[in-house]
Amino acid sequence: MSQPPTQKRPLTTLQKGVNKKVTVRLKSDIEYKGKMNNVDSYMNLIMTDAEELSGGKVVANYGRVIVRGNNVLFIKLENEL
Repeated sequence: MSQPPTQKRPLTTLQKGVNKKVTVRLKSDIEYKGKMNNVDSYMNLIMTDAEELSGGKVVANYGRVIVRGNNVLFIKLENEL
């Protein structure tokens, strides 16, 4: 008898991605790339060494960015494709 596939919960996956590189796209089409330092149950993020991208080009560099979860379109963990 085969076992059912394990479910991946988005928040659990994100919590495992703390201190890893992520790309975050906001609903306003702004993208940030950087290291995710923390995430909470609302998917609010704190990122360090963040770069703001527009059209795939870096337009600004920030030391720390705080992103409110309800503005996020998607979050991509860079080590998982």
